[in-house]
Amino acid sequence: MLVLLPPSEGKAASGRGAPLKPESLSLPGLAGARAAVLDELVGLCAADQEKAREVLGLSEGLRGEIAKNVELRTAGTRPAGEIYTGVLYDALDLASLDAAAKRRAGKSLLVFSGLWGAVRVGDRIPSYRCSMGVRLPGLGALGAYWRDPMARVMPEAAGDGLVLDLRSSAYAAAWKPKGELAERTASVRVLHSQLVDGVEKRSVVSHFNKATKGRMVRDLLVSGARPKGPAELVETLRGLGYVVEAEAPVLAGRPWSLDVVVTEIH
Repeated sequence: MLVLLPPSEGKAASGRGAPLKPESLSLPGLAGARAAVLDELVGLCAADQEKAREVLGLSEGLRGEIAKNVELRTAGTRPAGEIYTGVLYDALDLASLDAAAKRRAGKSLLVFSGLWGAVRVGDRIPSYRCSMGVRLPGLGALGAYWRDPMARVMPEAAGDGLVLDLRSSAYAAAWKPKGELAERTASVRVLHSQLVDGVEKRSVVSHFNKATKGRMVRDLLVSGARPKGPAELVETLRGLGYVVEAEAPVLAGRPWSLDVVVTEIH
């Protein structure tokens, strides 16, 4: 099983480990594209802070993120699973997993990134600021930029197993599975169900959507479950206590759509 995750906007500080070694990152087929984005991002932030702030969509209070980007090649690193923070990663809580679940996380979790394309949680990276929605002057919109490189490496990364897609729309734009691979892909959204004047109303609540996805991935890792396809994933999640509504694709070459329905927000 390969689980596709979004990164977090906020990130932990860079570590005290050795500086970035691009050749050590997973998915080596992305090396050339990563180098181009890194060069563009560092150059932009070093040359013109005001322009960089505008391009990156940063408020005045986040100007320090620009200086962080300037030092990307020399800053210390730490595992990506420690760099990414926020609601989903707090709920996932990789650090507290037992050894077996951590090994499963290292093999199955892939975090999409505007800067790196995608990394595994054990890859050592510095803290950075560059979302997939950024349009770099020399490369254009990153969501579009990454499509060709990702299309070349993702089929091999996915192998012949289930792909569980938990990315937000901005990161999903960088790669969409096709053909037979799409048919064994399941995309998930989380819906909050509540009664309003006796009528059920459903809505997407961003915070709880992320928290539920983090808990769901954690439960799958802890359980050691290895669903082979979307239909088996539905049964696995139901066995773990989730209310899941599944919609198999009508047309060939399309992914499954899963709704996880929750009634409490926490």
